[in-house]
Amino acid sequence: MVTAMYASLLALLICWLAINVIKSRRSNRVLYGDGGVKEVQIARTAHSNAVEYTPLSLILLFLLEYNASTVWLVHIMGILLLLGRLVHARGILTESLKYRVQGMQLTFGVIISLAVLNFIFLPFGMLFSL
Repeated sequence: MVTAMYASLLALLICWLAINVIKSRRSNRVLYGDGGVKEVQIARTAHSNAVEYTPLSLILLFLLEYNASTVWLVHIMGILLLLGRLVHARGILTESLKYRVQGMQLTFGVIISLAVLNFIFLPFGMLFSL
């Protein structure tokens, strides 16, 4: 299953971002939340954004694979999703608006493409059969 590979890679990204939050909290002696510390706010934002967009994207990617799409198309969408999430995380962590925008454009492009592709590959005949 192709989606499992991208889910695993994105899970590792999210874990790395979470570890980054923990390190930032420790170095700034913040027990909860962000403590009003900019470094912790940035780390939390990078992590939370990945957590917000990754599940929906992976569900759509899995459904594309499940709906009998071609394997290469699932790989292309998975690679673009992973790339979008990496670019966006880098943009937040380096405070680069350019990378943040590019990462979100790529992520939204993948989500919208996956939604459309799922309609194309959806076996409509099965929707109405009992």
